[in-house]
Amino acid sequence: MRKITLSNGKVVEVECLSCALISGLVDLDGEVVIETEYFHAHQDVAYPIKGLVILASKRHIKCLDELTEEERIDYINILSKIREAQREVLGIEHVYYFYNEDTTHHFHTWMVPRYEWMYKFGRSIESVRPVLLHARNVMNNHDNITEVRKAIRLLAAKLNK
Repeated sequence: MRKITLSNGKVVEVECLSCALISGLVDLDGEVVIETEYFHAHQDVAYPIKGLVILASKRHIKCLDELTEEERIDYINILSKIREAQREVLGIEHVYYFYNEDTTHHFHTWMVPRYEWMYKFGRSIESVRPVLLHARNVMNNHDNITEVRKAIRLLAAKLNK
C-alpha cells in the first residue's frame, strides 16, 4: 500500500491509484474528463492546475510498447481529443506531455498546461516540478479549486458530447 496526498490535503492509502480512481474508491477533485474502453482521463488529484489531465490505461501495464494495437489507436485518438478540448475550451496554447516507465501503477500520460504565471519558474522542462509544487502548496485554496472544477466540467462537456 502507498500513501498519496491529494490536492485537498487528504492522505489516502491505496495499492494502485489508477484502479482506485477508476473504481471510485478515491474521489476525484471534480469528475472524470472522459473515459473509453481502454483509458480513463481525469484532472490530476495532487496538483490543482486548470486543465492538467492524466490519461491512464485501465490495464496494469507500464510501457507504451505494451499497449495492444486497439489501445494504441484509442490512446492517440483520446490524447488528441483532450488536447483539442484544452485549446478550444480553456484557451491552453501549450502543453507539456510526460510519461514514465518506472511508475508504480498504470501507464499514464500527464498533460501539463503552460500558463503565463508559470514562466516565473523558468521556461524549460526543469520548471515543471517547481510549478507543480507551487500549485500543491499555494494554489490549493477554495477559489482555485472552484476554477479547477469548472475547467474539468467544461472539458468533460466538450469531450462527452
